[in-house]
Amino acid sequence: MTGIETGTSTDTQLDLRYPAMYSVIFLNDDYTPMEFVVDLLQIIFAKDVEAATRIMLEVHHQGQAVVGVYVKDIAETKVEQVSSASTKAGHPLKCILEQA
Repeated sequence: MTGIETGTSTDTQLDLRYPAMYSVIFLNDDYTPMEFVVDLLQIIFAKDVEAATRIMLEVHHQGQAVVGVYVKDIAETKVEQVSSASTKAGHPLKCILEQA
């Protein structure tokens, strides 16, 4: 049974791509306590005290800082967690995401 075509190909190439990544960014304000920002960085972003403090100071001095880079769904969830915690605590901390 030679010469029969099965319609399959062993030369198929898959077009695999990495998902788009998004930066989660904290924005500085003059009202949210620094300790609250450090706590959020530890709880939501699993940063240790030193990394959380460094990021908080970058936000304070530079006006903003990237706190992590994630796939879109995770980045959106983290932004929502920060917004919810900030609102609940009565702080105006803003957190946004941008495509990396």
